Amino acid sequence: MHTAPRRGLTVIDHPLIRHKLALLRDVGTSSRDFKQLVGEIAALMTYEVTRDLPTEAVEVVTPLETTIGERISGKIALVPILRAGLGMVDGIVQLIPNARVGHIGMYRDHVTLQPVSYYFKVPTPASDHRFFLLDPMLATGGSAIAAAAELRLAGAKDLALLCLVAAPEGVAAFTAAHADIPIYAAAYDRELNSLGYILPGLGDAGDRLFGTK
Repeated sequence: MHTAPRRGLTVIDHPLIRHKLALLRDVGTSSRDFKQLVGEIAALMTYEVTRDLPTEAVEVVTPLETTIGERISGKIALVPILRAGLGMVDGIVQLIPNARVGHIGMYRDHVTLQPVSYYFKVPTPASDHRFFLLDPMLATGGSAIAAAAELRLAGAKDLALLCLVAAPEGVAAFTAAHADIPIYAAAYDRELNSLGYILPGLGDAGDRLFGTK
């Protein structure tokens, strides 16, 4: 695991992640394969992101004797930002089947360019859960900032943001707004272009996931 030279951001650096990320970036990757890769990268990231999860001792009966094992304690909630964040859910749920899943819907107002919330449903009580906010792209940071603020208003206290690709502008904006929320990314890209797309980036993650463009 490698920490990028930016406060609040951890880039999870692993050969398998780098390999799959190269395939994900490729313009020739099909929507089906893109969706599978997003889930696989999210799952690989989960190993590091959950490294500090608390556990509790449990008694386990093996075929030969009784022993003491460990199981994760506490409640975990995954909250994808619609719609692209949905692509990260299945990969993580495969590793944490008991995780609860909420949803936050956001769109950008074409006049103000500010994020507008249209849907919010998360597990309650929020204060009892560790929340992983999911969005493949951290570009300007506007949606992630607004989503994290909504979670806090709902009572969430333990939060982390997971993204596949982060731009410097988005990381700076998010950490300025939520300095205590860690960001985990598979890649720290160069910059945003004039249209707000990450370079080199992935293109529009939602469109590539769902084949809408």
